[in-house]
Parts: sequence; C-alpha cells; structure tokens
Amino acid sequence: MDRTDDRIARHLPLGSLTWPEVAASAAASIVVVPLGSTEQHGPHLPLETDSEIAVALAGRLAAARPDMLVAPLLPYGSAGEHADFPGTLSIGAAALELVVVELVRSADAFAGVVLVSGHGGNAGPLAAAVATLRGEGRRVLAWTPRVPNGDAHAGRTETSLLLALSADAVRLGAAEPGETAPLADLMGELRRSGVAAVSANGVLGDPAGATADEGERLLDQLAADLVASVEAWSG
Repeated sequence: MDRTDDRIARHLPLGSLTWPEVAASAAASIVVVPLGSTEQHGPHLPLETDSEIAVALAGRLAAARPDMLVAPLLPYGSAGEHADFPGTLSIGAAALELVVVELVRSADAFAGVVLVSGHGGNAGPLAAAVATLRGEGRRVLAWTPRVPNGDAHAGRTETSLLLALSADAVRLGAAEPGETAPLADLMGELRRSGVAAVSANGVLGDPAGATADEGERLLDQLAADLVASVEAWSG
C-alpha cells in the first residue's frame, strides 16, 4: 500500500489531505458531510450540541466503512425557531437548501455524498436539496438521528449524548426541566412563534436522569442505524 492509500485507509478527515491524495481514490470514495447548528440548548448544554453529535456520528460511519471521507463540519443550519435565545446563529431554510445543493454539486469527483445532520430543523431544507440533486442524477443521502421515545430538545436524550461525547461541556448544575408536553402538541405554536413561546428556558423535555452510559448506548444505536442506512443506499 502506498502512502496515499495508507492515509485514506486511516480515515484522515478530508480537510487534512492534499488534492493529489484525494484524487487517487476519489472515484471510489463517499464524502460524509456533518451538518450541525449553532443554537441554544437550554441553560446547561452548549450551542454546538447538534454539531458535536453530527461530527461524532460521521466519524463512526467512517470508522465502519473504509470508503468514507469525512468533510469539515457545516456549523450553521436552519434554526430560526430558536432566534429568541442569544447565541443562536441561523442561516435559514432557503440558504441551507442552496448551500447543500451547491456543496454536493461541487463533489462530483466522488462516488456520492452522505449528509449527516444533527439538527432536526434542517430536515425540510435537506429534503428539498436532496430532491433537486437526485433529479440532476447525483448520488446523495441525507440522514438525521431518530431516538424512539426520546425528548425533543435539550432533555435527557441530548444531555446523555453530550455527557458521553464531551462531559466537561455539560453544565449539570444548571440543568432543569422545560416543556414536557409531546412535540406534536406544541408544533403549531412552535412554528408560529418559536421555542421561546412554549419554553422559557429553551428545553423541550427533562434532562433529569441523563448519564454518559445512556449516551454511549444511544450513540451505538444511532451509528448502527446510520451505517445500515448508508449500506442500503449505496448498495
């Protein structure tokens, strides 16, 4: 194995490689793009929570498949529903859709693109972008974590994930419950007025009981689902 093949095989991130190193295997490689968000996650989780989760899952996908190259994170998404909370930075749905379309168009040297989104609010723009790109004949998959019976935002689910990924970033002393009603019951008001209209602290759920062990189990489950989804898509 030559030096270029060895570097690719060890799953170095795309951004650390030179173009000749990438060119040697691009036609047989799939680019994995982590898509995050910079948005409030209650008084106890960092603004980069969704980004941390996306990067971690993209890394696990690359570890499971040698044909994956992880691209740099896109840390901004469609998060206007959190705009009332300082620190939230959103590029909006239309801009995210356009960014994803142009980003994937620029990746034609590769065998395909997998978009790993850590933010549920990105789902609509991603679906629209994927429809456009597939209509153009491009191979692209968008994937978002789904945790059965998990809470919606900054509750036990995301707190456990962050405790597993970056425990020092979690302010457990500031953790408190938010609005715990089912998301389906809140969606109308959320869409009309944003998260602050239904939860003063920005939490949709209750972080009580979150643990790093639970977070590790969730990461394993999500990574397995991501790998299975990519395998089904890639054939």
